[in-house]
Amino acid sequence: MQTAPTAAPTGRGVLAVLGPTNTGKTHLAIERMVAHDSGLIGLPLRLLAREVYERVADKVGAANVALITGEEKINASGHARFQVCTVEAMPDQTDAAFVAIDEVQLAADLERGHIFTDRLMNLRGRQETMLLGAATVQRTLQELLPGLDVVTRPRMSILSWAGSKKITRLPRRSAIVAFSADEVYAIAELIRRQRGGAAVVLGSLSPRTRNAQVALYQSGDVDFLVATDAIGMGLNLDVDHVAFAQDRKFDGFTHRRLTPAEMGQIAGRAGRHIRNGTFGVTGNAPPFDDELVERLETHQFDPVRVLVWRNRRLSFASIGELRASLEAASESRLLMKSFPAPDLVALGTLADDAEVSGLCRSESDIRLLWDVCQIPDYRKISPGEHADLLRSIFLDIARHGRVREDWFARQVEMTDRTDGDIDALSARIAHVRTWTYLSHRAGWLADAAHWQEATRQIEDRLSDALHESLTRRFIDRRTSVLMKRLRENAMLESEISPSGEVTVEGHHVGRLMGFRFTPDNAASGPDAKAAAGAAAKALAAEITRRAERLGAAANGDIALGSDATLRWLGEPVAKVVAGDDVLRPRTVLLADEQLTGAARETAHARLERWLAHHIATLLKPLVDLAADESLAGMARGLAFRLVESCGILDRRQVAADVQALDQAARAGLRRHGVRFGAFHVFVPALLKPAPTGLIALLWGIRRGDTDVAGLAEVPALLAAGRTSFPVDPAVPREVYQLCGYRALGPKAVRIDILERLADLIRPALAWKPAAETPAPPGAVDGSCFVVTPAMLSILGATHDDMEQVLKGLGYRGEKLAEAEALARMSRPQAAAPAATPDATATAAAVAADEAPADVVAVEGTPIDGTPLETVSAEDEKTVTLWRPGRPARRQGRPPRRNAAADGEARQERRPPRQARPGKGARKPDGDAGKPRPAAERRPPRPATVDPDSPFAKLALLKARLEERDG
Repeated sequence: MQTAPTAAPTGRGVLAVLGPTNTGKTHLAIERMVAHDSGLIGLPLRLLAREVYERVADKVGAANVALITGEEKINASGHARFQVCTVEAMPDQTDAAFVAIDEVQLAADLERGHIFTDRLMNLRGRQETMLLGAATVQRTLQELLPGLDVVTRPRMSILSWAGSKKITRLPRRSAIVAFSADEVYAIAELIRRQRGGAAVVLGSLSPRTRNAQVALYQSGDVDFLVATDAIGMGLNLDVDHVAFAQDRKFDGFTHRRLTPAEMGQIAGRAGRHIRNGTFGVTGNAPPFDDELVERLETHQFDPVRVLVWRNRRLSFASIGELRASLEAASESRLLMKSFPAPDLVALGTLADDAEVSGLCRSESDIRLLWDVCQIPDYRKISPGEHADLLRSIFLDIARHGRVREDWFARQVEMTDRTDGDIDALSARIAHVRTWTYLSHRAGWLADAAHWQEATRQIEDRLSDALHESLTRRFIDRRTSVLMKRLRENAMLESEISPSGEVTVEGHHVGRLMGFRFTPDNAASGPDAKAAAGAAAKALAAEITRRAERLGAAANGDIALGSDATLRWLGEPVAKVVAGDDVLRPRTVLLADEQLTGAARETAHARLERWLAHHIATLLKPLVDLAADESLAGMARGLAFRLVESCGILDRRQVAADVQALDQAARAGLRRHGVRFGAFHVFVPALLKPAPTGLIALLWGIRRGDTDVAGLAEVPALLAAGRTSFPVDPAVPREVYQLCGYRALGPKAVRIDILERLADLIRPALAWKPAAETPAPPGAVDGSCFVVTPAMLSILGATHDDMEQVLKGLGYRGEKLAEAEALARMSRPQAAAPAATPDATATAAAVAADEAPADVVAVEGTPIDGTPLETVSAEDEKTVTLWRPGRPARRQGRPPRRNAAADGEARQERRPPRQARPGKGARKPDGDAGKPRPAAERRPPRPATVDPDSPFAKLALLKARLEERDG
């Protein structure tokens, strides 16, 4: 490998001021520089360069200081006494009286170290040269620069370990450090949601954006700063705590863990001047081990043993010789050859291009090529794309003497847009930085001054737009203002609008709904608590006034929702919960703790009265039934069961009880609107939308679940006038009955419609063939019936639906051949009634009020219920006849306790029966087979009068008339 002789640099007249962070090194250099008639200072970051430029300008005046960075030049005509530069922008030689280079320990950096090494070895001031940096580089500098004077400075404040904390628990005035833009943005977003917001500082930000973000933090508008390791390079901020959210970074070559020295440089930003600082970890970063903590607190780090170096004695005789001179190694063991930098990679790519190499015919052409290759890749795109850009620039300058104006104008114009998100704006700033750099290269543009101003204005507009985007995304303005006022111990003014919107200091913090304050979802963290505390006094007074107004509110101002919530003027004020019974639920106020004492009692009592009145109005029959003490015995029990079942009972379940009622008891129940139907005992007045909806809601409240399927949908179908509809399997059958329907097979049919169906079936079953009157529609022989169009019409059902409905009601079907069915139906039929009820149907409905429950459910075979039509089954036409099912055991009969004892009792009451033939006994002699005499026969059982029959009514009326006449 070729080696280049390295001139022995000297350290005579050079002062190295070394030490940890917060030792005042940069401040010392500024003071020393302005004490000379001219000076030059090089800094590691353009953000820091901008900060130092402003500090120097404040001391000596803006006209006497120049700022020179790769893409920004202010007052760079050469007449300024003092120059503030990035290290890369420092000239190779200077006549300045004073020269300072900051953060010289970066000479060991693999990517940029060769530039720092070159400057500290070769750049000297006429009167004074100062090197600033960490103590880790002291030994190497002293060996590399013989005669170097070294001064170490101690840290002015104490730096201590604070452990691991959640991001939401970090103290105020904290800086959170991460090493990628995505991670920085994610942390800033979290802090915005939890703590109000954070300023964002990245090395890629323009100075204008960075200064605006830092100003937000320094002014106290936000208490948190999220940054990359850019803050570790001398940025002076009022930071009390530094939290590492990551401890690994990508250094341009690989992902690696930060060295203790790098961590110390960043952690040292905590605590400025004599104010102590702390450091720790947060997020997913693991806690530091004890050894590392001790090294950071005592600033003891491994020394830098070698510096990164690249040959500055370049040969421009040919591209090959230029590359060889750039890749030469140093003879000094203290200087390590640098890795291929982006400019050297670009040179290798362009050297392989035939068109480019063909234009490099002289030393000046090769110098131009090398100057073009040193254009920084601000866009951070791939090396190939960056090389393509450099190729276009070189070809233009080599052929035309400068970059083509039209091409350059198009490139600049594409960046002059302020729309888009943070990433889009950042990308445009990176692009315009490239064009700004080109505009500051002498002789590369025809009108360089114009393009310098144009690109600066575009960068300023983009920077302002980026700052606004960062602020909108990562800072809650309301929160920042509130927190700032709290820190100033100012009284926060709160206000409640008529609509309940609550504002503190003009910022919306929540809404008062009824008697509850709901904070704004965007508010969280200590600012939300502070805002709520500031609003508490105004809320307490407003809540008390609202309670008093509710106590005098009209009934129409209060409503009960389907979610069991009581609303006053549309706002929730209470929840209805289960009480002692279904008709007496309780109310629970939805109120904050500010509603207390008499005001709370007033509001609660008013809501209790309204709820009781509402139930008593809509469910008056049930309420009266429950309160009627004149009902006694079986009537009282039946009334209780009606109330418990919300006004509807299956008659089969209470058949024995209904049978046992006398006429007076029935009259007492009818007084409250109770109807004794063929299939149900129910209250027709409750089969209306409003009562049904309330019943369904009270049932859900009693059950503890108002979201039961169908609880809101079925009452809506009733309100729409639906007499039947398909059954939803997800809806419990109990819900159908509560809402006035009965689920029968695939159909849910309204209960009063089923009673009308009974009115059509009853005459068909009561008619006898021996009667002289014509057979009613559907009658066959008095024991069965067929389905008529009128039956289908009132149910809105098909024949298949009717089959399931009749089976559910307890009827059983029988298929007969067509000829046999027609023979049984040969009697003349009466005309079928119309689908709409007439006077006769109304009379039948009234008579049905006393219809006996004479049908029960039995098992049946699914058959077609097509009336008066035939069904072909294997070429044989059939007709379906329907008849009541077999009576079940009468309900209410007590179970037998001892079957053997019952058998003995029956034997005592009856004479012994002779064994029948064929049952194992001898056939008696003599009168065997003759009927027994009448005296020996079992006496007939006395007939039991059915109190539901019309004959019983006539007998009762006749008895009363005889008593009156007598």
